[in-house]
Amino acid sequence: METGTAPEQFQEACAELQSPWLLGWNWLFLSVLILQPTGLYEYKLIGTLRAPPDILADICMDLGCIRRRVPQVTEAYETECNGETVTYMKMEFPFLFSSRDCVYVKQRRELDFRGQKIQVVLAKGTSLPQFPKRSGFVRVSQCQVKLAVESAGSNQSKVFIYCFINPGGRIPSWLINKVAKNAIPGFLADLEDACLRYQRT
Repeated sequence: METGTAPEQFQEACAELQSPWLLGWNWLFLSVLILQPTGLYEYKLIGTLRAPPDILADICMDLGCIRRRVPQVTEAYETECNGETVTYMKMEFPFLFSSRDCVYVKQRRELDFRGQKIQVVLAKGTSLPQFPKRSGFVRVSQCQVKLAVESAGSNQSKVFIYCFINPGGRIPSWLINKVAKNAIPGFLADLEDACLRYQRT
């Protein structure tokens, strides 16, 4: 199975961050796209956070931080497969929702893009024989996250985020879209809070 990330995907994330017409914004939805045939939304957001770029990238790569801040994550670990670091994560939910697990590859690079230093983190779901499906869990196989960050001065960062997650199972697409969209403001606030706490440790 293909797990690697093409170099152009890092460049594309940088280009999204530096779109010339995106000046003077706070947080906004750059686009909400319906991905057919699932009917699920892809999200693109851009804005500023009170943290330097390297701290934001550190947080996104820190599996321990994710485990501490997301109570549904009950198991998470990283291992080497085919020369890449692969992450396994297990999430358990209340009785109305099936528990889920996910296998994904996450990569980080620092790029010099058009004279600007940009931190890029890419994560994408994958399928590997070393991680067979577990009984009682729905495997989240379709997920992708892109993060591009550059300094905005005064301990702040310009941030571009792309996110698509298909949780699988039998949850209606309209309900998934509603929950995801409503969760985004809280996710951004939590990410900023995690960065502020990270800087104080």
